[in-house]
Amino acid sequence: MMQLLELFRSCDWQVHFASPAQMTEHMADLSLAQIACHGIELNSASFDVFIQQLAPDIVVFDRFMMEEQFGWRVEKFLPDALRVLNTEDLHSLRDGRHQAVKEGREFDLQDMHTPMAWREIAAIFRSDLTLMISEVEMTLLQSQFHVPATQLHYVPLMIKSAPATHRPNFDERQHFITIGNFRHAPNWDAVLQLKQHLWPGIRQKLPKAELHIYGAYPPPKATQLHNAKEGFCVKGWVDDALQAMSQARVLLAPLRFGAGIKGKLIDAMAVGTPSVTTLIGAEGISEEWPGAIALDDKSFIENAVALHQDSACWNQAQERGDVVLTLRFLASLHESALIERLVTHHAKINSFRQQHFMSSMLRHHSMKSTQYMSQWIEAKNQLSLKVDSSSAE
Repeated sequence: MMQLLELFRSCDWQVHFASPAQMTEHMADLSLAQIACHGIELNSASFDVFIQQLAPDIVVFDRFMMEEQFGWRVEKFLPDALRVLNTEDLHSLRDGRHQAVKEGREFDLQDMHTPMAWREIAAIFRSDLTLMISEVEMTLLQSQFHVPATQLHYVPLMIKSAPATHRPNFDERQHFITIGNFRHAPNWDAVLQLKQHLWPGIRQKLPKAELHIYGAYPPPKATQLHNAKEGFCVKGWVDDALQAMSQARVLLAPLRFGAGIKGKLIDAMAVGTPSVTTLIGAEGISEEWPGAIALDDKSFIENAVALHQDSACWNQAQERGDVVLTLRFLASLHESALIERLVTHHAKINSFRQQHFMSSMLRHHSMKSTQYMSQWIEAKNQLSLKVDSSSAE
């Protein structure tokens, strides 16, 4: 989202960021980029007034839940605005994979036949354009759920320039690192996999090695895993994740479920840190992995140890990472294409909408359910306020 906001500003577009989320100490200061921030309310007609006064040409919804909440209001009061859904990743794919892991079986596409998928894919159909960060997920949407290619646009996580040549080398680095928001289920599962199955094997072969575990919002159950004697060090929040990564020799990401592409692995490549991950972790990024893709615990341990100990292997992995970033994730490869797509879609919005009958049909029907639910909640909240006010009197 930050990359999109910065790109829009670089085009000299007037950009407003509106969110119902509470402010936190870790939030970015968007005013530095001349981006206006607004607090908005869920299930409130106050948004109707706000959006009419602002009258944007393009509205980007960050994830399908925001499209559900505000999409019908935008369509009602600004029918000519281009509605763009930013998925980040397919939540229903991640949820289906998570369910398969919990049940101890292989993932099947039937695992996506869930209420979450119905909601998410309906939001994709309703939107004029949906931004996808994974080509794998674009293919899935088109082949399995018949989403038209004309409603999808590929724009992955991006880096501004080619990887720097002056980075800490093999001898200047030490230890392992893993990183990720603890509130994100795949990240917490990965920490548990490291603690219970992988780190003991790595530590046995490298008795002086340490694993530094970073991430926002570490709960007590995470901090309780900290054990300095075992080299299992739960660090929590880090102000500069890239700096921390650049000091580590190897990044470990034993992801058993998830979706999209993993920012931590793109960041690791950007600072020249080889990684060991899984097929899920590597999905949508590259098969020529800058490190190793492990298919089981034994392979994961062996590759982690080899990368940590073998400088030649490590240097080759770092070079592969540079190639992957340069060929696939440079901003110059994607930014102009996205802007052109948005401008073209906005200019020919009625023509594109006429091509998508399913989109029109879903907006006619499913928008009513989200609209009426929101209005019911709004009415209920207003009634509660009146009751509270009467009680106070």
